[in-house]
Amino acid sequence: MTSPAATQTKAHACPIETATRRLTSVGVCVMGSADLNGCVGANKDAWARFSSHWEELAPDRYAAELGTRRLRRYGHFSFTPVDGLARPLPHDAFVQPENSNPLYIETDRDFEPLTDAFAIDPLLQKMLKLLGRLATALDDAGEWSAKVTPFRVLASAHGKGHPTPEGMHRDGVTLVTSLLVDRHNAVGGESSVCDLDGNRLVTTTLSEPGTLLLGDDRRTLHGVSPIQPVDEAEPARRDVLVVTFAPR
Repeated sequence: MTSPAATQTKAHACPIETATRRLTSVGVCVMGSADLNGCVGANKDAWARFSSHWEELAPDRYAAELGTRRLRRYGHFSFTPVDGLARPLPHDAFVQPENSNPLYIETDRDFEPLTDAFAIDPLLQKMLKLLGRLATALDDAGEWSAKVTPFRVLASAHGKGHPTPEGMHRDGVTLVTSLLVDRHNAVGGESSVCDLDGNRLVTTTLSEPGTLLLGDDRRTLHGVSPIQPVDEAEPARRDVLVVTFAPR
């Protein structure tokens, strides 16, 4: 029989502790928006400012070659657990290592950098600090490479939008995360995470802005199903922030 004290402890479990436990045991965790807001101290004004950066993304020509309408930018930071600070690195090509994304293994892709306002947004800095703490629970690296990629995937009556045209894949990092920032007029976009043997661990649709999906990329694969419009008279849109951490 569970005691009232144990029930109260469980009900008030720290979201970071819960996420750490799920990541280290199962390899994947979904953090709800209320828990995330509590962890990073975000309010409606902070989210409104943060989501406005998605209006300044640039076309992804590599996705366009595959028939996918996708906008993005890219930023690279170093993160040190000792002081919990993320520091911007010089803009560079986006490269994924072997045994990761099958479409772009060890291929340099050049994307527009984050805008200055995006790179210094307080909510981004708080997100990087939170994710750095979770990455450190998976590995005791003294310094991390944090890659920050905001995405907007579009769809219309004439074509679906493919968040992951490569299908189920790894990113070749330690921690991989996907934060839903907004979605409009969209159906689909189901996120799936499985282990390396193909056993399904999580299937969920990130529908509430602020919901965060986290995975131990060393032992999982992830992918997202296509989106399409609910109302075919206007486009469908799915805005996410993907952040990865790997030892530097």
